[in-house]
Amino acid sequence: MNRRSLRGFTVLTLASLALAACGKETATQPAGAAPAVKEPLAITYDGGIYVLDGESLKVAHTIALPGFNRVNPAGDDSTVVVSTASGFQMLDATTGRMTGVTYPGDKPGHVVRHGDRTILFTDGTGEVNSFDPKDLAAGKPQGRQYKTAQPHHGVAVELADGTMIVTLGTEESRSGAIAVDAGGKEVARNEQCPGVHGEAVAKGDVVALGCEDGVLLFKNGAFTKVKSNRAYSRIGNQAGSDASPILLGDYKIEPDAELEAPEQFSLIDTTTDKITVVPMPKDVSYSFRSLNRGPAGEALILGTDGKLHVVDPATAKITDSWPVVGAWTEPVEWQQPRPALFVRGDTAYVTEPATRKVHRLDLATGKVVASATLEAAPNEISGTLTGR
Repeated sequence: MNRRSLRGFTVLTLASLALAACGKETATQPAGAAPAVKEPLAITYDGGIYVLDGESLKVAHTIALPGFNRVNPAGDDSTVVVSTASGFQMLDATTGRMTGVTYPGDKPGHVVRHGDRTILFTDGTGEVNSFDPKDLAAGKPQGRQYKTAQPHHGVAVELADGTMIVTLGTEESRSGAIAVDAGGKEVARNEQCPGVHGEAVAKGDVVALGCEDGVLLFKNGAFTKVKSNRAYSRIGNQAGSDASPILLGDYKIEPDAELEAPEQFSLIDTTTDKITVVPMPKDVSYSFRSLNRGPAGEALILGTDGKLHVVDPATAKITDSWPVVGAWTEPVEWQQPRPALFVRGDTAYVTEPATRKVHRLDLATGKVVASATLEAAPNEISGTLTGR
């Protein structure tokens, strides 16, 4: 998030104060008859969450949940993490019911999945909770807890050997990250990443954190700063793939803009420690909900021209541009709906708030194979990582 995003957290909290009192009660559906939803999607709208069948795109459940809510895969085949004003809540998307598993805390922030770990970062408290999502089937996982020195809008990633990468910051500024071992002891530190934001993991377990002048990599047990070719070049949102050593990132160059519509993106090669800046097609930009990766590691960017642009990260070339939605303009407030992209396997799902539609795209052919119209405009979209 940029400066307007941080201001938006106040809007998020004020709009959602009712959640702690009524979220769980209103979201719970009666037990019983409905069959489990196949490959469920979760789509937020103003007032709740739709749960859709991932193939037919039919709405299977409508969950009342006032305020602005966010959704992310929990990492198993049934659960979606819902970020509410009162903290993280777990939604069983196959049944359309909140499970009762919660991680309370002010300003729930980034949800990261890597390997067999899901990591929750609560901005208002600095608390980090890491767990194996498979343990959600038995209730709230025991997991691992960590707390940052000061609360901030941060993120954490846990690697297979137990090393945890955690951002450094305060409510006013963010400067870098530390690495702690499985016992919580600090083993590495770097404070040369102004405005640190977002994360992605590349092939080979290389972690990248975005900075306002490049990226900060963690590999082989140490941090490496990779600077861009500009004094200000914010890479605040990234997308990684286990199939590629090259990360996809945004690329913003206007430090004082209320809303910058970026017309370039970045490719970060974690083997050579180089950043390549690539132009979008003429007059096309994108938003923070536009970036994702395909099953072979291809970079995917949903442009304001309504097309899903496919990028070969090795050549930095746009290889395909597939029409999906109508042309759109990014709203100034980050919480407001705009087309959003969610990828699962060889399928891309794209929302279109202007028409209240959601589309399913086959990434092998570039064809839209299904569309559905919702009663309310869709905002965020997510789902389970595997289907039943």
